[in-house]
Amino acid sequence: MAAIRTRDLTKRYGDVVAVESLSLTVDDGECYGFLGPNGAGKSTTINVLTGQLAPDGGSARVADVDPIARPIDTRARVGILPESGRPPSFLTAREYFEFAAATRGMDDDRLEPRIRTWADRLAFAEKLDTLCTDLSQGERQKVLIAQAFIHEPRVVFIDEPLTNLDPIIQERIKRFFERYRRDGNTLFLSTHFVETAAEVCTQIGIVSRGRLLEELRPRGMDGDALLERFFEVVGREDEPELKRR
Repeated sequence: MAAIRTRDLTKRYGDVVAVESLSLTVDDGECYGFLGPNGAGKSTTINVLTGQLAPDGGSARVADVDPIARPIDTRARVGILPESGRPPSFLTAREYFEFAAATRGMDDDRLEPRIRTWADRLAFAEKLDTLCTDLSQGERQKVLIAQAFIHEPRVVFIDEPLTNLDPIIQERIKRFFERYRRDGNTLFLSTHFVETAAEVCTQIGIVSRGRLLEELRPRGMDGDALLERFFEVVGREDEPELKRR
């Protein structure tokens, strides 16, 4: 069953086409890597698919909801980890989780066990009652990751999830992604880190300048092989923007 489906999805900013006729299908249980250089339209695509931005053309369906017609319902059903997001500075981490849960209709009796689970998984239990403004960048990233999954959504959109995290937490997150996917949930991972995509994704879409150029299964490919394939598809002109991790 398709967790995400788009047909000819298009978004323009004036004369600039950020997303051009995007058609893709992501099934339940996939970790779909949206791999491309900066400016490829990755974040814009996520904003459209999560109902945060209206497209100029095409259609989409996410978790059985039309994000264009029903943006509020879409955001309640999915998880969203933005690339440059920041938790509200005037809330503690715990208060932010409570706010996120309330906006998604989550029962209070389910919330506290989830908070404890995520605090232990990401090693920030002692920071739960600290104001988000007083957290380090890495700690704020942990809070953003936890809020995206706190209500156990069927589909989660993730924009550069490993930024500012130490290697131990990165490995925990990657193992969690694998378990979450195997439970039948879907992850849509936007990144320009090739090795991360090769390691955690079951399907990859290579994008550049708003267009989906190729889809592939990275099974058996390491970061070097995927990087080589990326350049074969996109070309060397974007090489300085493609990072390694």
